[in-house]
Amino acid sequence: MTIKGLFRTLAVAMVMAAMVGCATVGQDFATHNVDQIRIGETTRADIQEMFGEPWRTGIEDGKRTWTYGKYKWSAFGDAETTDLVVRFNQDGTVSSYVYNTTE
Repeated sequence: MTIKGLFRTLAVAMVMAAMVGCATVGQDFATHNVDQIRIGETTRADIQEMFGEPWRTGIEDGKRTWTYGKYKWSAFGDAETTDLVVRFNQDGTVSSYVYNTTE
């Protein structure tokens, strides 16, 4: 193998290692709106307007839940995670929410 070929192989290996060392799941959302959420007042429509479409939806203890989140892991640095889980009452207002971030 020539020196040029060796450098090319090393460059490809480094790029592949960098790609394998990182993973991102979820989608960005506007975190500056979190303090505007009001228990029993903010509606599903309000939440959708503030944060967009949820990344995941589900049911927890009989209550509809919407999850917004972005999770970025790296083998070469700290993880960066941000998530918001909103639970709704039967009338469509916010029952509770949890916001967490590593920022």
